[in-house]
Amino acid sequence: MYLCGIDEAGRGPLAGPLTIAGVILHRPIDGLNDSKKLSEKKRESLFDEIIANSTYHIVRFDASAIDEFGLSHCLSSGLREIMSAIGEADYLYDGNCSFGIANLKTLVKADATVPEVSAASILAKVTRDREMVELAPLYPQYGFEGHKGYGSSMHIEAIREYGYCEIHRKSFKSKSLQPALF
Repeated sequence: MYLCGIDEAGRGPLAGPLTIAGVILHRPIDGLNDSKKLSEKKRESLFDEIIANSTYHIVRFDASAIDEFGLSHCLSSGLREIMSAIGEADYLYDGNCSFGIANLKTLVKADATVPEVSAASILAKVTRDREMVELAPLYPQYGFEGHKGYGSSMHIEAIREYGYCEIHRKSFKSKSLQPALF
């Protein structure tokens, strides 16, 4: 039976989508690793190679879905959608929570040690980063092309000055945006 690796990108940002990818590799690919440990250039070059040499499925949830249903529900739904789309396989998800899904194994740091999960990590991260770069011109004051929606100091300052925009997760509360308690 084939192994389908699953990983996500965008779990913790203040803006933008949650993107989850599942990948079955059809041949070994050199240079795979946790997407966070690779340069943007390396991720981009591996992305096309993974797409050309795998069966994959990518799921995304925008900020409004995350606000309405919650991150855990979106993750669970995305995992189920990937398993439904891919079909019969052994499934391995990076992390330690299976969200109660039968036949889903988990492994902490699988994105750095299991090629299929590394490939899923790369597909999820590149897909999400590309979307944030595409959205950036619609909201130029936030600088999404640089921080990709994560809580950088520049992003926090932009939220303080301009408030939230359409792609911000209003349900996420950053400590740096909370008033000081005395």
